[in-house]
Amino acid sequence: MEERGPWKTLKVEERYATPWISVSHHDVIDPSGAPGIYGVVHFRNLAVGIVPLDEAGNTWIVGQYRYPIKEYSWEIPEGGGKRHVPAVESAQRELREETGIEAANWTEILRMHLSNSASDEEAIIYVASGLSFHAPEPDQNEELVIRKLPFAELYGMVMRGEVRDSLTVAAVLKVQLMLTDGGLSFQK
Repeated sequence: MEERGPWKTLKVEERYATPWISVSHHDVIDPSGAPGIYGVVHFRNLAVGIVPLDEAGNTWIVGQYRYPIKEYSWEIPEGGGKRHVPAVESAQRELREETGIEAANWTEILRMHLSNSASDEEAIIYVASGLSFHAPEPDQNEELVIRKLPFAELYGMVMRGEVRDSLTVAAVLKVQLMLTDGGLSFQK
């Protein structure tokens, strides 16, 4: 029996697995002392997100249809990275693949758990500046639309609820706070 905080794990059984996730069934004793079950989704990769900013205050977002929610979504460039690879390297790869942008400067601004009641997915978000532009190289299963817009416009989209992707919402709110308090500026 394994004890973690007030929970006791009696048995763990993997029920489903893909190259990206696994789902396990846990027999547990909950904090009240009662027997129960818990389902946990394990993400094999780390999530990375990037807010590219140029010296004029512009950013780039990516639009794509998201199958699980059956909706089109505007998001910061984001994706997964192998856990044994430095997260910033995965972020650099994702930004280049999805938008064709390379950046000279990378600043980590946020680490977050995306749905810690049911999964162990963790995300790291960066601001990228000192941008140069090349042709995008999306994965073959990605049909992406790239949009350049003023960061202030993206902030407005988040505040109006037009953008709801969790990485994007958290990243945009954090960048806005950093711009407001002087902890970040538009730079070359």
